[in-house]
Parts: sequence; C-alpha cells; structure tokens
Amino acid sequence: MFATFDQRRRREFGLIVGGTLVGMGLGAAAAFVPSFLVVAGLVALLVGAWFARSIHSMLTATVLVATLLPFGTLPFKVGLTPALLELALLALYAMLVVRSLADPERTWRWGSLAPWVILLLASSFFSFIIGSNGSPDSLLLHNYFKLLLGICLFLGVQNALDSLEQARWWLRLLILAGWAAALLGIGLRFAPDAMALRFLTALAPLGYPASGRVLRYVEDDPSGFERAIGTSVDPNGFGGMMALLGAIALGQALAQRPVLGRKWLWLITASFALAVFLTSSRAALGGFMIAGLFLATVRYRQLWWLIGAGGLAGAIAIVGLGKGGDFVERIVEGIQFKDQANQMRLAEFRNAIAIIREYPVFGVGFGRAPNIDLTTGVSSVYLALGSRMGLVGLGLYILTALAFLVLTTQAARRCERSVSDAIIGLQAAILAALAVGLLDHYFFNIEFPHMGTLFWGVVGLAMVFMREVKNDQLTSSLK
Repeated sequence: MFATFDQRRRREFGLIVGGTLVGMGLGAAAAFVPSFLVVAGLVALLVGAWFARSIHSMLTATVLVATLLPFGTLPFKVGLTPALLELALLALYAMLVVRSLADPERTWRWGSLAPWVILLLASSFFSFIIGSNGSPDSLLLHNYFKLLLGICLFLGVQNALDSLEQARWWLRLLILAGWAAALLGIGLRFAPDAMALRFLTALAPLGYPASGRVLRYVEDDPSGFERAIGTSVDPNGFGGMMALLGAIALGQALAQRPVLGRKWLWLITASFALAVFLTSSRAALGGFMIAGLFLATVRYRQLWWLIGAGGLAGAIAIVGLGKGGDFVERIVEGIQFKDQANQMRLAEFRNAIAIIREYPVFGVGFGRAPNIDLTTGVSSVYLALGSRMGLVGLGLYILTALAFLVLTTQAARRCERSVSDAIIGLQAAILAALAVGLLDHYFFNIEFPHMGTLFWGVVGLAMVFMREVKNDQLTSSLK
C-alpha cells in the first residue's frame, strides 16, 4: 500500500515539476517571440506528445510529415532550425533504442540487405568527409545528417514492426498518407491561383517559401500549364513521391488480399495517376508506367487489358478529339531532348560526366565542386551519385538495388500469395523510383531527405515481410 502511495506521489511530483518547467519555458518564450509562435509551439508540443505515446504512433508521424509537410520546420529559429521530419525520425530512433535497452531479450534486426546499406552509408560518409576536407560547414553537415536519418529508416521500420499484421498496417498507412498528399496536390492544382498561393505561403512560418516560384508552371510560363506540387515545393519531387506510393497502391489493388477495400484502392490508384499526370513530370510518369508494366509482366496479366484500354482511349482522345496534343508533343520533345528543360539536363549530364572523369573514385562529396568550372547539380540520381560519391558509391547503390530485387524475388517465390503480393508491390515501387532516378535526383539528395526516407522505408518494409515469412517457415519446420 505504501509503495503504491509513494509511486503515486512520485508521479504527481514529476507532473508538477514538468508542468512548471513547461510553463516557465512558454512564459520566457512569450517575452522574446510573438505570441502566435508561442501558441504554435504549444500546439506542436501537444501533437508531439500525442505521437510519442508509442513507437507505432511515431512511425505514423514520420510518414505523415514525409508526405504532407516534407519541408516543415519548427516555427522559430534555433540556430539551424530542425525539420519536423528530422525530429520525428530522431524520436523514433530514440524510442527504439530505449525499448531495446529496457528489454535485453529483444535482438536488433538488421535484415539481409543490411551489409549493402551499411557499405553505401560508409561510402557516402567517406566522400562527405574528403569532399569537405574534414571541415564541412554547418548547413552542409545538417543536410547530410538528415539524409542519413532518412536512410536509417531502413533499420527503423524493421525494428518497429514485429509481425505481418503490423507490416500490413504500415503498408496501409503509406497508401493512405500518399493518397492524402495526392488529393492535396490535385486540389491545389485546380484551385484558383490566388487561393493556392495563399494556402502555400501561409506555410512560410514552417519553413516554406513565402515568395518567388511558389506555384510552378511548365517552362516557368505562368500562362502555360500549371504543375501540381502539393506541399512538396518541387513538381518533379512531388511526381516522384506519387510514382513510388502509387505503385504500392496499384499492387494492392491487384492483390489477392489487399490491405484496403479493392474499390477504394482503385480510386486511390486513379488519384495517384492523376497527380502524376498533373505534375507534368516525364520522369515520374515513366516510373509509374514501368511499375505498371512490371506488375503486369510478373503476375497480374489482367493489367494488360487496362494498359491497352488506357492506350486506346489516349489515342482516340488525341487523334479523334484533338485533345492532349500539347502533352504528347512535350513527351516527344523530352525523348528527343529538344525542349529547354532537357537541353539543360544534357548540359548537366556533360558536367557530371566531366566531374566523374576528374574525380572517379570517391567523387567530390556533397558540397560544391572543387573546380570553379564545374557544378555538382544534375537531374539524375545515378550521375549525381557518380559525381558526389564516385564510381565506388554509384556501384554500391546499383548493387544494393540489385541485391534488393534478388532477395525479394527469392522470398516472393516461397511464401503465401498474400505476402508475395505485398512484396511484388514493393518491388514495383522501388523499380518506379529507380526509373525516376534516370532523369531526376530526388531519391538520394541531401536537400530532399523526405524522398530518401520514403524510399528506404519501403525497402525496410519489404525486409519485414521477408523476415516474417522466414520466421513462419522456421516455426512450421520445428512443429
């Protein structure tokens, strides 16, 4: 009885002390910053406390931030202002470490792909150090740290999810969070420009741009086609995210035991497809199409009828109704590298190849090129990796992707249909991202850490399905 009383007193004392410290902190903040920022900070504190109830809640927060507020930061400056995604990932990893320490019997899960991912991380770190001469500036260090946090979700997902049902839960979460982002992007695209601009600039206190190229257009012509961006700032980045998560939704729409109702999944997939089209990102469209072709070839033959019907409808619209001619012309010009955007890409490609020739082994790191005649920006994840991490880093990235595809293919062949459907859908998503990477650089970019977070989170989720299948088979063999 007395032990219970003492425990209750300690808990009450802790709440009093904690509440007093929070109150003092808010009072002090109110003396130096505007009141609306204090209120925003209090709301953020309450939201963060709600998500911090469990590891799964924090995993939910990570996905929601990565898809809906990928560039969100704290609404006040604290030196290098932490991003919301960065804080969510740090909290998730801290909770996983504390749980591991509290339960010594729980082993840390690495996954079959871990050696390749660790080598890739080590290569990136080495290039980062030698590229900055061992003394990177604070902004570069912070951005690289956020990239590492995103890649580490590969391990975070494996250690946060303990069963097939939990893996299916996170698969469902990825689809729904991506759908919310797709609907937001579609809504902002069709909203009046003034309304969309007002909404997006209202996010300025959270680190979003308040002026400049907030709304985006094809070839930056306000009289031309407006591109969907959602809250991802860049239409190509938004398109890449839609292709990645849309491929998962398409795989589940075709699956034998989907994580959501099949009619809902087809509606969600159509929303993703529309969002990809509205970004006018040819790389994202190509990636999404490759995911569909992969799914149709590997397992879902009925998808060929949908692809054929879609192609026929498109041909009728273009030839018979005269609709979509500008879109087709843009695709053709892109393939022929005749338009302004792809002419710039060609210049970037030549520049990246020149960097690789001059620094072939470990690249120039993640900062500026050491040669004033060269620049490191290039719209291809492969050339970007080659220039920043050298042929060593590029080779490790390609080998990691190939190892993922081999391991998941082997697992899909020996497990039950519902699990293999999920694995094949995740393969399609990664293939979509790898295809997008031919003409875009967002999935391994220190300035777009949310894209890497989603990419490696999907890879980690596939490892969870593989692990649980292996555990089930081991249990069955022991019976």
